[in-house]
Amino acid sequence: MAFPLIRTPLQQGMNSIPLTRDLLLIGGGHTHALVLRKWGMNPLPGVRVTVINPGPTAPYSGMLPGFVAGHYTREELDIDLVKLARFAGARIIDGYATGIDKDAQTVAVSGRPSIAYDVVSVDIGITSAMPDLPGFTAHAIPAKPLGTFASCWDSFRASAKAPHIAIIGGGVAGAELAMAMSHALRDKSPTVHLLDRSRVLTALGYKARQKMIAALTANNIEITEDAEVTEIFAEGLVLRNGRTIRSDFTTGAAGAKPHDWIAQTGLDLHQGFIAVDANLQSSDPAIFAVGDCAHLRANPRPKAGVYAVRQAPILFANLRAVLSGGTLRPYKPQRDYLKLISLGAKSALAEKFGTAREGPLLWKLKDHIDRKFMDQFETLAPMGAPDLPRKTALGVKEALGDKPMCGGCGAKVGRAALQNVLTDHFGDDAAEVQAGQVMSTDHLRALTHDPVVMTRIAAVHALGDIWAMGAKPQAATASLILPRMSATLQERTMTEIMSTASEVFAKAGAKIIGGHSSLGDELTIGFTITGLTKAPVTLAGAQAGDKLILTKPIGSGTVMAAEMQGKAKGADVMACLDLMTQDQAAASVILSKAHAMTDITGFGLAGHLRGICDASGVGVTLDLDAIPLMHGALALSASGVRSSLFTDNRIGAGPIEGPVMELLFDPQTAGGLLAAVAPASADATLRKLHKAGYTASIIGEITADQVFRTQ
Repeated sequence: MAFPLIRTPLQQGMNSIPLTRDLLLIGGGHTHALVLRKWGMNPLPGVRVTVINPGPTAPYSGMLPGFVAGHYTREELDIDLVKLARFAGARIIDGYATGIDKDAQTVAVSGRPSIAYDVVSVDIGITSAMPDLPGFTAHAIPAKPLGTFASCWDSFRASAKAPHIAIIGGGVAGAELAMAMSHALRDKSPTVHLLDRSRVLTALGYKARQKMIAALTANNIEITEDAEVTEIFAEGLVLRNGRTIRSDFTTGAAGAKPHDWIAQTGLDLHQGFIAVDANLQSSDPAIFAVGDCAHLRANPRPKAGVYAVRQAPILFANLRAVLSGGTLRPYKPQRDYLKLISLGAKSALAEKFGTAREGPLLWKLKDHIDRKFMDQFETLAPMGAPDLPRKTALGVKEALGDKPMCGGCGAKVGRAALQNVLTDHFGDDAAEVQAGQVMSTDHLRALTHDPVVMTRIAAVHALGDIWAMGAKPQAATASLILPRMSATLQERTMTEIMSTASEVFAKAGAKIIGGHSSLGDELTIGFTITGLTKAPVTLAGAQAGDKLILTKPIGSGTVMAAEMQGKAKGADVMACLDLMTQDQAAASVILSKAHAMTDITGFGLAGHLRGICDASGVGVTLDLDAIPLMHGALALSASGVRSSLFTDNRIGAGPIEGPVMELLFDPQTAGGLLAAVAPASADATLRKLHKAGYTASIIGEITADQVFRTQ
């Protein structure tokens, strides 16, 4: 039985130790995944770890043929990097690294400011794209990177009828894919071509090659050797000899090619791959490289996942050593390794030292090894509750709760408490400080380790109060609390935050005119904003018969609470963050004629809707089935996941007649606008919102009886 790995109270208290070094991991390959797991169990105090990867998951290459054949689901294939990063205490950046400036010690990432580093490790694998082959980019799918290929295959497999498939590259990888594809589509009479410009399977010994060719034949694979592809088009490909082969799905699996941007790094390379020494260091000692993107100068080895896996403990030790002034260790790769090759059905071939065997028992062995590898990333648990002193004041245990406090709006004070205290100042999102000018302030406790994403969320969240009143943002001041860190890291973090904030506010038509910063226990970002409007849209104005329009799905509090507990899928977390960074500028303009409007934030949908009803003296009938929900939120809510503010929000929303959905009380961060719109214009308004890119819905109707009911 596998026991979950749990971070210790010592690791939880590491925020009190100043951050002094930045470690960047470019790519979520096998080596980096294992390093993150090790880091979560034994972090180096003072180091801020950042993972850069295009997407929330990293497919495991060993299970790809089994996935293609239909033996594994996509979820079983993928390592969830979001969960892994949370366990390691690392920030994860969803994006493509496009370059390293080793002089400035920065990494360029598409769509965001460059990221500074002290030490960087590269584990981005290889590509099998063939950009120089006419038509390949437009009409073919490279087998690597694996994530894109897996998604394309998923779609093709679901829709294919009597398919024709062509695999360019007759190595082991191409042969495995050919047999897996044939097996997956065996009920649809597929035609599968395996093409090689010379001979197939030359990397195998004689016995293994003969057995593989027999397996290909048994899977009805058409092998074409000495086949040079000269062009690919939508319905197939053309060979040098003039032959045309029909193909509905063409993929390239011919060899390992380095990613283009590596050539611009100025590092020593070998055939385009980063050359590293025995310590896995490149020609720049601050830059490491591992996995298929690296070339081992001292002990060259073929591109194989087994070497990447065995590099992990050495890389982990050496990263810690170079960041703390320790001694580095050499990596000594084994001379050969056991090759376990899938044969389509649940059978496999094994080869080592020229000996070859095949059969179902070897598939079971391969399946056991692969699942054991993946199980390492499924038995991670979030931080446990800190150990309390033997004696504490009454109520400490209850106040601490049994889970970490949420970030974002989940960390706010509840509506009921605020309503009791701020009896004379409780109401609209922003205040009209003088005719035509409104003002609001808001700040958020960080719910993600990435300062850029957190800044976008905090800015959009604060701007929501201005947009909710139909105003145009004018000016803003920033209020920042940074975790304790060195002066160098302070400058790096401030640069990321302020450049991002300036971008968001400039897009909104406003500018940052000042602010204040300090150091504290954790990252907190806030903005005070002014806006201009001729006629503010307030809470008071909703009329019986008005249609309620919501511009964004709800569920962010639940998804992010689950992320802290290690229960949310990484893809759902990334989708949630994307929705939180979606601005409401266009929606505010479209809804400027609304009778009443607010933005859905900390009090949840029910609490903010109650605000409109109370201020307008009306009631509402809410259609629960019409409310848009974030991916994963409903299932997580049904499993009992709750944000810290849930209980207060349920009390603050007051009585509700009819069935109740728990997500009504879920605190939202940078949520959508909720507007009461005249019934005659509601449908046209909804169409405009959809055209502008919002997931908007009509979710209910205002009533005259001052009763909050659902249906």
